[in-house]
Amino acid sequence: MPAEVIMPMLGMAQETGKVLRWLKAEGDAVAKGEPIMEVETDKVTVEIEAPADGVLAAVSAAEGDEVPVGRAVAFVLAPGESAPEPVQVAAAAPAAATPEPASNSLLQADGGGAAPRRVLASPKARRLASERGVPIEEIAGSGPHGAVVAADVRALATAPAAPVRAPLEVSSAWRTMADRMQASWRDAPHFYLQRDCDATRLDSWRDAVRRRPGYERVTHTDLLVKICAAALLLHPRVNASWRDGGLVGGDAVNVGVAVATDEALIVPVIHGADRLELRELSERRAELVARAREKKLRPDDVGGGTFTISNLGMFGVDSFQAVVNPPQAAILAVGRIADRVVAVDGAPAVRPVLTLSVSFDHRVVDGAEGARFLDTLASLVEEPAALVS
Repeated sequence: MPAEVIMPMLGMAQETGKVLRWLKAEGDAVAKGEPIMEVETDKVTVEIEAPADGVLAAVSAAEGDEVPVGRAVAFVLAPGESAPEPVQVAAAAPAAATPEPASNSLLQADGGGAAPRRVLASPKARRLASERGVPIEEIAGSGPHGAVVAADVRALATAPAAPVRAPLEVSSAWRTMADRMQASWRDAPHFYLQRDCDATRLDSWRDAVRRRPGYERVTHTDLLVKICAAALLLHPRVNASWRDGGLVGGDAVNVGVAVATDEALIVPVIHGADRLELRELSERRAELVARAREKKLRPDDVGGGTFTISNLGMFGVDSFQAVVNPPQAAILAVGRIADRVVAVDGAPAVRPVLTLSVSFDHRVVDGAEGARFLDTLASLVEEPAALVS
């Protein structure tokens, strides 16, 4: 039976994917697991692998095409197989014409055409605009109900021309990120909790770990992933999500790490973070970050996240509040570790301080549970001995 090459679905909000480039041509022999095309999805640019050994056939999407998720864009044929006949889709009936609104005493028709555009303008303003060769529809009105008046037309003679600015180029990855964040901000009732932590022992943990062979590249982010994974096990509600009007528990602890790329903010996911030893976790995080910046992430690398960490400490940021990454219930925002004067046993002392800010979806987590989760995070940052491995 021919094996389908389908447009993958990697996110709840994804509806289409864009074929960027075919790495194999129709008629080429392919091996199972071999990359055959690059696709830009709602999250990242990924390579799609051949689902079976055989010959690539019946390619139905060209480079640059937007394709609905789940649709077959090609087939891989074994010897003796042939591609199925394409499904014919009936053309949609033309939409009914929208009736033209009735005019009033100030409305006058412009130009020809089946549905002339109507603007609100006084007769004198229309006459002045005609004399000066200015289209009336391009003039902003200041009269009643936005009507163009004579003063608006006269003002054009003295008003400086507005500079023409070319629109900035926006990738589809950025556009989709913007749509997802807008939907999260609109649909998820956010609330925020923040706490300053003494990072002395966190620094000591990292310094001690880095002296061990194979651990030289462990970062604060790696330690925070391990801390968050441990805290999520203790607070499974924070690892859940709100979907289709109900609460859905997370079946694993999969921690995403926000990565800034040239195109957009991408969140590759460390699956089973609670089960990974620190060196494995660090290597996995470094591998995902490198692939994200090289646009070589695979579909599994960005799917299934249950919690996200966004770290801007390397940019000198002290603290910030992040937008929840849907359908997750929470995101941790961390800034830099900076020396501050704090009270220690009633006396001023200088300590490295880290600010933890957690954004929650109030549909999933209430204030009390959020506070307990943050308390667990802070306790593990200040005393991570139980996690040292």
